[in-house]
Amino acid sequence: MNSNGKPPGSFGTAAYGGDNWSQRNASHAEEIGHIWAQCGIDSEWRNLQSVLLHSPGEELNASQDDHESVQMLDAVDLVKAREEHAAMVDAFRAAKVEVHFVEPDLPCQPNQMFCADLFVMTPQGAILARPASTVRAGEERWVARKLAALGIPLLATLTGNACFEGADLMWIDETTAMIGRGLRTNDEAISQIGALLARMNIELIDVDMPFGTMHFMGMLRIVDRDLAICWPRRTPHRTVRLLQERGYTVKFPDFVDDQQSHRGINFVTVGPRRILMVSGLPEIQSTFESFGIECLTCVTDELSRAAGNVGCLTGILQREQTG
Repeated sequence: MNSNGKPPGSFGTAAYGGDNWSQRNASHAEEIGHIWAQCGIDSEWRNLQSVLLHSPGEELNASQDDHESVQMLDAVDLVKAREEHAAMVDAFRAAKVEVHFVEPDLPCQPNQMFCADLFVMTPQGAILARPASTVRAGEERWVARKLAALGIPLLATLTGNACFEGADLMWIDETTAMIGRGLRTNDEAISQIGALLARMNIELIDVDMPFGTMHFMGMLRIVDRDLAICWPRRTPHRTVRLLQERGYTVKFPDFVDDQQSHRGINFVTVGPRRILMVSGLPEIQSTFESFGIECLTCVTDELSRAAGNVGCLTGILQREQTG
């Protein structure tokens, strides 16, 4: 007999919907910061609160044998690269940004440190990337594990033949994202991501990127609610027109196809008109400052040999949001 003097049975018990059943009524969005960790972004420019990085390790030594085979520009000195990466971490922390690390099982893939490519945040959690290159396939596993450990919801893992890298998606405003179709992101990924964002009442606009370019991030950087930096004659026409229609002033620095320009646009927006960029680029920095942008800097000479920089190295976990 149970405590009510009745034979034991399941009907009417809490587990089967009885009087003591407690219904979950809060939406997923309402549970961010409670059941789930505080996280998410709905802009590219609001105050940066936390990032995900990977401190490079022995995997970088693969560049010494054949840098082309691991898709790097040159052989990378591990000791120098680690020193520069540590200094970048210090720069983020000095800017009051919380830093988390991927901490993959070792050995991991040579390009693991380029965290911006491996996921993208939405207002309600992360979309896991699926890198297009066989050299980078599987890097997303370690990011998924870390995001889960941090309590950040994984909203989607791309399936089928979808390929997507996080540096191809930019937030135009709170209800609009733009994604670049090109070498790293294909139509199937755009379809899957678009369907997910639509359930959050967010529009995804796709644009074609020029052949021979890497990521959308290398064409567009947003530094304030009304200021965008674009690459001249490379940024898609639709992108520039949409930005202008949404009230942005679009600036075109004197970028050309050289390493200095590639490094110059590869920055992270820390807050409104405040960026962390590569040091040693006085002309580009002066141009940014003429736009009213405060420039924090860090040295990345060795890291640049791996074909990426501050923006590529930084996975954004959280910014201040409107809601």
